Amino acid sequence: MHASTVRSLLVRGMLAGLIAGLLAFAVAYVVGEPPVDGAIAVEEAQAAQEPHPAPDAHAGHGGTAAEAPEEEEEAVSRPVQSTFGLATGVLVYGVALGGIAALAFSFALGRIGRFSPRATAALTAAAAFTTVYLVPFLKYPATPPAVGNPDTIGKRTTLFFLMILLSVLLGLAAVIAGRRLAPRLGNWNATLAAAAGFVVVTGVAFVLLPANDDAVKAGFPAALLWEFRLASLAVQAVLWAVFGVVFGVLAQKVLAARTAGVDAPAPAGAPIPG
Repeated sequence: MHASTVRSLLVRGMLAGLIAGLLAFAVAYVVGEPPVDGAIAVEEAQAAQEPHPAPDAHAGHGGTAAEAPEEEEEAVSRPVQSTFGLATGVLVYGVALGGIAALAFSFALGRIGRFSPRATAALTAAAAFTTVYLVPFLKYPATPPAVGNPDTIGKRTTLFFLMILLSVLLGLAAVIAGRRLAPRLGNWNATLAAAAGFVVVTGVAFVLLPANDDAVKAGFPAALLWEFRLASLAVQAVLWAVFGVVFGVLAQKVLAARTAGVDAPAPAGAPIPG
């Protein structure tokens, strides 16, 4: 594929990611923020019930009681976090992944079967959603803020990104295996065999990788946790579904225009390249 075409697809991918990010932000704000507010309320209620050490009556000059420590003010208020902060994060995420997915589309077009640009865009979005989010989510599901043990956040983050890397690599291996098996088994059987291999190897990884047993504090409401995880899944599903549709339309137009320009007959009197 020509470099200018790839560049055009990259720009369209980022634009499609921006549009998908806008809709994903709407979903995150409507269905994702209420569970976050609920988790914060649970955390504050648990903190209020914890016993606090009594002030030292002999502390301070002249026998006065020690003053209570001042509460730390949030650097960014909760209303800003749930609006501008959330929108910025989701939009940047959508644009970045849209660009990466557009590059993956440029590589996959024509190499995974005789699919149209729209179908290839849909398959690329579905594969990205599955490998980048769904598979890691099944092993290490999302948790609301301040729910897990802060001492293990580094370990949990490392395991999650390790699962993303492993899932992407296994997905690429499945695609390569499917292409190599296609001449012997046929496209359909090769696809089923590659998908089955992906599921089996991923299942083994689920068993071998350590679990996040301390990801959720004891006593946290299960219904609220389930609601947050469903909302997180919905945000990602909307993001990738919208991207697949929008980018498919944009990519179809770019490639159709390029094809029309190449196949257009030369005007009368124009020199014939030799």
